[in-house]
Amino acid sequence: MVLSPVLGWLGVAITGSDTSSNSLFGVLQVTAANKAGLDAVLMAATNSSAGVMGKMLSPQNLAVAAAAVGMAAKEGDIFRKLIGWSLALLAFFTVLVVLQATVLSWMVP
Repeated sequence: MVLSPVLGWLGVAITGSDTSSNSLFGVLQVTAANKAGLDAVLMAATNSSAGVMGKMLSPQNLAVAAAAVGMAAKEGDIFRKLIGWSLALLAFFTVLVVLQATVLSWMVP
């Protein structure tokens, strides 16, 4: 349950695409959820939703952002400023998913 958002976040940060991450890890998330007795819909949605927070760290997006604002070759600076925000959002989202799997189960159809 806690690993699901991390895997989605990491998948998009590496591939640069939520679709690619879902293709790579979507079936894994659903299969693992079914085997562990967790809600497969929640785990699949978590994989995709957490990926959005990893998108800001993907190399492609960093290069485009740096070029767009006239900071070419400063991708590392942008990455260092974004990593904290991305990890904070991931932590918040992970807590929300744990709550949805336990206390707030009424939120998941």
